[in-house]
Amino acid sequence: MTLISGGRLINPQSSDLDIAFEGSRIVRIGKIDPRDGVYERVIDARGKTVVPGLVDVHVHFRDPGLTYKEDIISGAAAAARGGFTSVVCMANTKPPVDNAETLAEVLAKAAEAAIRVYTVAALSRGMGGRELTDMAGLKKLGALGFSDDGIPIRDSAFLQKALLAARELDVPISLHEEDPSLIGVPGINEGKVSAAMGMTGAPAVSESSLVARDCMLALATGARVHIQHLSCAESLELVRLAKRLGAGSTARLTAEVTPQHFSLTEDAILSQGTLAKLNPPLRTERDRRALIEGLKDGTIDMIATDHAPHGAEEKARPFAEAPSGLIGLETALALGITNLVLPGYLSLDELIGKMTAAPAALYGLEAGFLAEGGPADITIIDDRERWTVSGFVSKSSNSPFVGQTLTGKVKYTICAGKIVYRDGEA
Repeated sequence: MTLISGGRLINPQSSDLDIAFEGSRIVRIGKIDPRDGVYERVIDARGKTVVPGLVDVHVHFRDPGLTYKEDIISGAAAAARGGFTSVVCMANTKPPVDNAETLAEVLAKAAEAAIRVYTVAALSRGMGGRELTDMAGLKKLGALGFSDDGIPIRDSAFLQKALLAARELDVPISLHEEDPSLIGVPGINEGKVSAAMGMTGAPAVSESSLVARDCMLALATGARVHIQHLSCAESLELVRLAKRLGAGSTARLTAEVTPQHFSLTEDAILSQGTLAKLNPPLRTERDRRALIEGLKDGTIDMIATDHAPHGAEEKARPFAEAPSGLIGLETALALGITNLVLPGYLSLDELIGKMTAAPAALYGLEAGFLAEGGPADITIIDDRERWTVSGFVSKSSNSPFVGQTLTGKVKYTICAGKIVYRDGEA
């Protein structure tokens, strides 16, 4: 049996208490004397904060097909270093997770990972937005939900059909909201920076127009709709309105924001180049502050990383040719503490809730809480320790945060009762 002693506990179901666990489950939460029991290990958490293992519902582990960027094992290791014990992979692999064979391959590899790795399946065959996958069959085999993330659903009638099917299965559909017909060069906001670079970018309306449509379809169908990586003030206001209109109805609308969107603006492209290129793009300071307000008032339910690894040679291409995306698992918590908690926008308790209980609820995971009899998925952090971003466990290093000094360091990550990451150990 292992005892975590002396830490401050942040947990939706408890307060400042010690935790004892044996095997993969928590056996006791309370004020525990280390002499009161037989403990093979006592973890001294004095001066540290003990929280449920973090949950990320939006990662790209590139497996199968693009494993030079990341694979399930390396992605899980990066997640563990960032304090995550549960992650949900997107389906835009090569081939996409749109069939039983590929889903089985992903789940078999996931079973070997250090943390809990889940996956959604593609909503449409080949992610073409025209023909539904075998949603019932894929759910039965283990897909948590459905998403063509990376590619928006253009056909409204097709999406409505998909939402009705998802409602019957009681699973969420997660949506990437960008209308390609309104975008010049993707990955850069259409504004002062794109103009300075001599290109037409992705205007906010390319996102907000689809958010408006899909919020209304969510209300009309009663399906579980999750809006991914909000980036602009208009989209936020549309989600806020839709939630108000749907109050008391069967509509179940949720939304996420990434650490990069609440931490950076389009100006980062001027100093970081393609490392700050992502879809949807970084936008203005007005948008960034609106997203923070959305986190504060609950319009945005959760934080998700959209961890998107790419090779260095890919990011070294000219801006218009380089792929969009950045890695985020190893810096997410520190960015939340640095840019949300320290300025006073959220309390540490609120931040942890948006990185544990809320994302776990989206997919009904047994995660995001600490309770006797519950899973021993636990993260210990020093929320006051400052550190400089350098070196990654991920196979890729495409991060615009390299060299930045952040506050908040993961000290231990424990998944199913096993220490899967300890600060200072290789």
